[in-house]
Amino acid sequence: MNTITDIRESALKTIRQEADAITGLISSIDENFIRCVDVILHAGGRVIVTGIGKSAIIGQKIVATFNSTGTPAVFMHAADAIHGDLGIIQKDDVVLCLSKSGETPEIKILVPLIKKNGNPLLALAGNPISYLATHATYWINTSVSQEACPNNLAPTSSTTAQLVMGDALAICLLESRGFTASDFAKIHPGGVLGKTLYLTVADLYVNNPVPKVTYSDNIKNVILEISSKRLGATAVLKEDKLVGMITDGDLRRMLEKNIELEKVTAEDVMSLNPKIIEPETLVIEALHLMRNNNITQLIVLKNDVYLGMIHLHDILKEGIF
Repeated sequence: MNTITDIRESALKTIRQEADAITGLISSIDENFIRCVDVILHAGGRVIVTGIGKSAIIGQKIVATFNSTGTPAVFMHAADAIHGDLGIIQKDDVVLCLSKSGETPEIKILVPLIKKNGNPLLALAGNPISYLATHATYWINTSVSQEACPNNLAPTSSTTAQLVMGDALAICLLESRGFTASDFAKIHPGGVLGKTLYLTVADLYVNNPVPKVTYSDNIKNVILEISSKRLGATAVLKEDKLVGMITDGDLRRMLEKNIELEKVTAEDVMSLNPKIIEPETLVIEALHLMRNNNITQLIVLKNDVYLGMIHLHDILKEGIF
């Protein structure tokens, strides 16, 4: 491979072959697949995922996906299992075994031990007449016609097929359990992803000053309030009720009119319909509201009571974009 064209064609060939392998899985969504979902769904314990070699690595990813979508799972390496790790498997657990050939020596030792223990054995295997496929409680076909490897040796298309089938199982289980974004947030509290699922406006606005003026305040007081509170805006109240909002932009537009500042009050400058948000609203929704309206502040209101203000910068500081 010496030219840019050669490299490009090799990469495209790999992608096409693996895409074909995934498409070939459609026929594997059969009665056995449905029964596998049902067994996991009604198991009283966890899913113990096992495999060896590249299948073991894919198994670890499937475990991570299961755990993050409401299906408790644990990874058990097939080689370690026959040297003591079989103790991981408890009475009500289901075992999911991954293997391309279904004939790996460690798998052949492991399978009868699992069956003797009475645990359901589910298999993702590429050989329908293999030891694993024929001894499993239910077998899902993950066979591929060709590895992307030009020597048809390195697991490439076959591991992609296992990965995709694991995702198919996980999503079927997620939807069967009625697993929601709220459930997802409970087990993903860290990082930006977690914040988008649980961080609310109330978590942020309370750290800000509360800019406010009355509708009859003169423009000097308005400018001082906006400047001192450093949120680029202030709420306008009348008898403690929100009646409007004044932003830096409102002040600039007022100055362009060349009017006598001594006679200007907050009522003359304010916007009558400011965008408001309730404190329980997710911050990500506040960000969408700001973007859709091309603004940087939102009034926080609860039961017609003015509570404060949230600024775009508050959201950006949390790493939410």
